[in-house]
Amino acid sequence: MSNTPLKLIECPRDAMQGIEEFIPTKLKAEYINKLLKVGFDTIDFGSFVSPKAIPQMKDTREVLKLLDLSSTRSKLLAIIANLRGAEEAVLHPEITYLGFPFSISETFQQRNTNSSIAEAFDTVQQIQSLCIKNSKELVIYISMGFGNPYGDEWDADILSKWVKEMSRIGVKIIALSDTIGVSNPQNIDYLFKNVTNDHPKIELGVHLHSTPTTRLEKIDAAWQAGCRRFDSALKGYGGCPMAKDELTGNISTESILSYLNDQQINTGLNMDYWTEAMEFSNHIFH
Repeated sequence: MSNTPLKLIECPRDAMQGIEEFIPTKLKAEYINKLLKVGFDTIDFGSFVSPKAIPQMKDTREVLKLLDLSSTRSKLLAIIANLRGAEEAVLHPEITYLGFPFSISETFQQRNTNSSIAEAFDTVQQIQSLCIKNSKELVIYISMGFGNPYGDEWDADILSKWVKEMSRIGVKIIALSDTIGVSNPQNIDYLFKNVTNDHPKIELGVHLHSTPTTRLEKIDAAWQAGCRRFDSALKGYGGCPMAKDELTGNISTESILSYLNDQQINTGLNMDYWTEAMEFSNHIFH
């Protein structure tokens, strides 16, 4: 089995971004502050994107000012979708990671960032240079990583090609993202093992979307294939507002914790603070 350390990435940004009613800034910050106490490796806390595209995230700067990072081991990740967003994100010393959604579906890349795949890769190269200059780490989310609903060409070779391109420009962390929930144990196992074998220096993770009935088999397939980096969201809220209407939600953090507990894996999380965050989440998700 893998000797890679376990990294759990909690994604309140992903959970909140699709909620239409605006969540007050102080409430967002209070919730994220509770998550910061739990001990996750990373908190995906906000995004520097157009407020027209994702209105819920228009207060990311204000939320950041209210976060208490004095007693947490968690690092902060912010999502960006273009160079302008990256230029703003790198100004904040509190942020360690910038996350960029890079689709290997031409249709979805256009829908998500109004650019072609080739244009998006140019943007990635510029953002990577910016990250290096500002001591930030770029995390690439390969969206539509397990297939797409648009009929765009897709196979494991296309995925591997783009992982190779990212590695070539110095990207070290890539999350295979199941934007619309089409992953299954077979393709998770196949893709993860093949990409890991082809690109051993890449820290490869999964950002899976799932229905409640399939989430444990997906978690198990990723774990058995050697994955040690998991994105999830408390209670499985969220999904991708740009993908399609009937959202397939994020994998719930409690499903991952339950699975790891069954495997007798020590997560190192403070479960008292976790329970507190779970209870507080009712103020956000109702």
